[in-house]
Amino acid sequence: MTVLIVYYSMYGHIYRMAQAAAEGVVSMEGAEAILRRVPETLSTDVLDKMGATEAQKEQAGIPVCTLDELAEADAVIFATPTRFGNMCAQMRQFLDATGKLWVKGALVGKVGSVMTSSGTQHGGQESTILTFHVTLLHHGMVIVGLPYTFAGQSSSDQITGCSPYGASTIAGGDGSRFPSDNELSGARYQGRHVAAIALKLTR
Repeated sequence: MTVLIVYYSMYGHIYRMAQAAAEGVVSMEGAEAILRRVPETLSTDVLDKMGATEAQKEQAGIPVCTLDELAEADAVIFATPTRFGNMCAQMRQFLDATGKLWVKGALVGKVGSVMTSSGTQHGGQESTILTFHVTLLHHGMVIVGLPYTFAGQSSSDQITGCSPYGASTIAGGDGSRFPSDNELSGARYQGRHVAAIALKLTR
């Protein structure tokens, strides 16, 4: 049983969350995690001016996702940074190219799940995940979030992302804050939970 983790990460925050989700997936016996990134739409010059060059080099070894891989996976975890309370343009462009899969019903019945990040604590994490769900519902996917059995999302002793809609992290206004242990734990929990549900559905 395979769980495809499809992400976009300009500065590496979501990349780390995606890696943690993959760890959660493979902790479930019988589950395989496949990590893929969506195509970049910005030029190298623009990324360099935005200070994203090093993060992009770190991810260079991750293959770009193909539409066939979406159709072949048993479950898909999508991970995207927040852009004004919605998914980033790179992820939107990738999803807008899935029309052929929609026509075939290729994703109907597959588990779909979403993780995100934002610059601030109230920077649109929940709205990003919820609006992302609309696309998954159009594809007929079975939406899985991050249940409250992950106790870390109820923590009040630290600033943290994560909600019942999905794992998330706060990057800080200048991007200097990387995922905390609690946020990474949420991503791992979500990965394992998605794998567990997908295994039940594929039996």
